[in-house]
Amino acid sequence: MSDSLWRIPLADIDLGEPEIAAVTAVLRSRWLTMGEQTQAFEAAMAHKLGVRHAFAVANCTVALHLAYAALGLETGDEVIMPALTFVATANAATYTGAVPVFAEVCGPHDLTLDPADVARRITPRTRAIAVMHYAGYPVDMGAMGDLARRHGLAVVEDAAHAPGATYGGRALGTLGDVGCFSFFSNKNLAVGEGGMVVTDRNDLADRIRLMRSHGMTTLTWDRHRGHANSYDVVSPGFNYRMDEIRSALGLVQLGRLDANNARRGALVAQYRTLLADVPGISVPFAQPHGPSAYHIMPVLLDPAVSRPAVIAALKAARIQTSVHYPPIHLFSYYRERFGAGPGLLPITEDIAARELTLPLYPTLDPADVAAVVAALRAAVAQAHAVAAPC
Repeated sequence: MSDSLWRIPLADIDLGEPEIAAVTAVLRSRWLTMGEQTQAFEAAMAHKLGVRHAFAVANCTVALHLAYAALGLETGDEVIMPALTFVATANAATYTGAVPVFAEVCGPHDLTLDPADVARRITPRTRAIAVMHYAGYPVDMGAMGDLARRHGLAVVEDAAHAPGATYGGRALGTLGDVGCFSFFSNKNLAVGEGGMVVTDRNDLADRIRLMRSHGMTTLTWDRHRGHANSYDVVSPGFNYRMDEIRSALGLVQLGRLDANNARRGALVAQYRTLLADVPGISVPFAQPHGPSAYHIMPVLLDPAVSRPAVIAALKAARIQTSVHYPPIHLFSYYRERFGAGPGLLPITEDIAARELTLPLYPTLDPADVAAVVAALRAAVAQAHAVAAPC
């Protein structure tokens, strides 16, 4: 990591000579737009996930937009989703005119969407459920799938944290109607910017294929190869394509995914062991619904512990931390437009106020994990003493 501010950064990327060679080969090919590298990346991702259709796109936000739009969501339709997620999960739904309806997560033990609370929030206007596999840990997709089938609802999987994770032997992102992945720089499969939208439904695939590139019936690559010499526009569409450089990076990164996820898992196991006797700290997902991708390392501070004080102490030790996430329903836009606000989701609000994300990435050294935990132990003890009554 080139940034000298942090001795132990929150995230880092496993990049090497294969990525440099892949990008160089694209530059030498002189074809930079969506072409054979993108097609190869899509095919490899579809094979990895065991899904019929995979479309590389500019980022996960547009993947979510394509998912909602392909499902035909319109103004006034409701999508039930967690508030404990990145804002894109909700923003992308609003692009279609749909209304995000926020539901609780299961609790401090499981920070994923609670099927029982989702059931309580279904109305005649509900069209879809958007699940988010927080930190790479699976939502209870059995219960969520049963609920969706009973009510005739679509399921969108925000799998931004979860490439390579599974539920019941199936890849996350393939259990709902459509799944969305992120390849942002801090993700398990990182290309800088980028995403993928996947589905087994042919009807959704046909719509996504058109919407991704202006509603055009053929692409520049088709015409370059002589497979077409013109095109029609048969629906409104967007420019949500991925370029060849990022697709080439994605192919190499996909080859690293399993090993890097396993490495993340080993580091999480070490964290759990070392944190087990740290007062004032609890670690969610002790009993997950399936194998995780271990995207981030969340812990929860006891209510008596000052999170700002802990963050400041770790920063002084040059250890970077973060918060995942400020709940969407507390953001000004969602409070003003949709009537959300404090008190709507007490479980989520309590968790969000206490969550702290620790460094986690494949190249993190076990000695650094031990250093993070030692610094955290000292910071929590001090913050607890500061917060305790006289």
